[in-house]
Amino acid sequence: MQKNIMVFLENTKNGFADVSLELLCKAKSLAEILGSKVIGLAVGHNLTGLEKLGVYGADKVVYIEDEELKLYRSLPYSKAVISAIKFYKPYIVLFGATHVGRDLAPRVASNLRVGLTADCTELKIGEYKVGDKIYKDQLLQIRPAWGGNIIATIVSPESIPSMATVREGVMAIEGVDEKRVAEVERFQVQFSASDLVTEIIEQYEEEKKVDLKKARIIIGAGMGAANETTMEMIFELASLIKAEVGGSRPLVDAGFLSRDRQIGQTGVTVRPNLYIACGISGQIQHLAGIMDAKRIIAINKDKDAPIFQVAHYKIVGDLMDVLPIMIQGYKEALKYTEK
Repeated sequence: MQKNIMVFLENTKNGFADVSLELLCKAKSLAEILGSKVIGLAVGHNLTGLEKLGVYGADKVVYIEDEELKLYRSLPYSKAVISAIKFYKPYIVLFGATHVGRDLAPRVASNLRVGLTADCTELKIGEYKVGDKIYKDQLLQIRPAWGGNIIATIVSPESIPSMATVREGVMAIEGVDEKRVAEVERFQVQFSASDLVTEIIEQYEEEKKVDLKKARIIIGAGMGAANETTMEMIFELASLIKAEVGGSRPLVDAGFLSRDRQIGQTGVTVRPNLYIACGISGQIQHLAGIMDAKRIIAINKDKDAPIFQVAHYKIVGDLMDVLPIMIQGYKEALKYTEK
């Protein structure tokens, strides 16, 4: 049995979603272990540049093209994906945990009567043992559970294909090969009237106000910064050094930051050149989202805070004392560079 991996490629007005490219790169590394191929599944209308997806690891791109697929609708997209899976019989199918992926993947899994693990933060290939029976080459689907307090590994050994949705940003775009070209193969799906019962009259898209995944400098705020004065200083410092502001889940839950600024297992994974952790204790749920930062500066008045175990530079002190010094220092540095 050829244990191929299929990745659903979500298209947007700006091209394919970043999470789809991340999943192609991850699928390539998993396929190397399985000795199999990576199949990208593109669904839409007038899509171009599909062969270039080979750069990210796709061996083949299956293209389902129809004017009815120009914009996402649950029923026609579900039928298209289900039809492709039944024909190509992949061993693993991956979706991004986006609004589209979270709507589409459960519909597909339900129709195929297979398991689905949602919001994974890691994927591995390994063995799974039940009694005396050993299942080899299983997709180990890893995700936080119980509010991020534990990490669960989920396996569906008798469910083929294994299916999972994966959070945006947790997989790195790596191992790209600019010379690699994917084979493009068209696949036809016939739609009936029952597949087209909904119609999109108008579509509105709201641009992201903040994209922490692309930020090169991030100031992270924790509950140690949970007051208006401290948050004002953090935003002032961020403005000076051209940084974005993110935060831990407790701070977001407390209403000091919007949900799109949440970093960690239940938020986004970031890879900045510099991460400044302000009043963050360093619980494992948050650390999982910043471990790929190139440099971490931690400020905390608790000298035993777990964040110091991963920080490259450690400042033990109260934010109310440290932040004004940093702000003044940067202001003076800016004056010097402007002369």
